[in-house]
Amino acid sequence: MPPFGQIPPLWFHIAIAAIWVGAVVLTAELLHRYTNTDPEKIRKVVHIGTGQVILLAWWLQIPAWVGITASILASAVTLLSYKFPILPGVNSVGRKSLGTFFYAISIGILTAWFWPLQQPQYAALGILVMTWGDGLAALIGQRFGKHPYKVWDIQKSWEGSLTMVLVSYAVSSLILLVAQGNIWQTWIIPIPVAIVATALEAFSKLGIDNLTVPIGSAALGFFLSQLLLS
Repeated sequence: MPPFGQIPPLWFHIAIAAIWVGAVVLTAELLHRYTNTDPEKIRKVVHIGTGQVILLAWWLQIPAWVGITASILASAVTLLSYKFPILPGVNSVGRKSLGTFFYAISIGILTAWFWPLQQPQYAALGILVMTWGDGLAALIGQRFGKHPYKVWDIQKSWEGSLTMVLVSYAVSSLILLVAQGNIWQTWIIPIPVAIVATALEAFSKLGIDNLTVPIGSAALGFFLSQLLLS
């Protein structure tokens, strides 16, 4: 076994990502066990916190097979956690949802799609639109949502949807700014991305938006970039 200073960079990078995810999940479990924090807020801690691992994977150039493998393992764990109390802090939200499972699946799909294309920014765009957009929309909607509406018997608020649009636009713009610089496409492409992401988030029965929002946002951003930058 090589000494610590000779650990291959790949495994060191994987360890960094794993430690980050583990710290987020541990925080959620501690909040669940030792505080009176609302379960939905705890879930959003995990939702937003774990999503940032896509930035680590992009920055550290972690290969696609790692993300796909992690996605499969996380999907299996989340499915088991619906039946057994493996992650009570993550899934104890008091409503029927496969959101956590779909979330893990979406990371694997986007990694498998965009890493081989050398376009990881679109995977990051899709995941971060979901984590920050949906996460903050839910929190703002619950706290300040005074104008509700229903889609498929699921109550939303216009305040939450407005938050989703604005945050999705900001996240998409920042990702594209880093990836392609300050050009006009950087500021135009996020407009339809934000609108479509918000529409997909409204149809969130059983947590399916954790699959449709990241994949839809990433796909739209990618195809519009191909069209407008060609």
